[in-house]
Amino acid sequence: MPGAPSSAGTPPGPIVLRQTAERKWQLVGEADRRPGLTARAARVQAVGDATNGSAKDDEVYAAILRSEWPISFEL
Repeated sequence: MPGAPSSAGTPPGPIVLRQTAERKWQLVGEADRRPGLTARAARVQAVGDATNGSAKDDEVYAAILRSEWPISFEL
């Protein structure tokens, strides 16, 4: 699937997106899953990891499970 990171053989973790405009998103990167965190805390940690800690409070991010990313293109 063009534009979709491969999920085959990769450990679970999120894909991180940053909102650039209304209904427009940019792929920031991928992050590894951190065991022991709640789902919300894991998403926050993923944004921090994918942005190397440079995320700003006024920016909007989304963290989508890597396994869900390819499925979203099938709609």
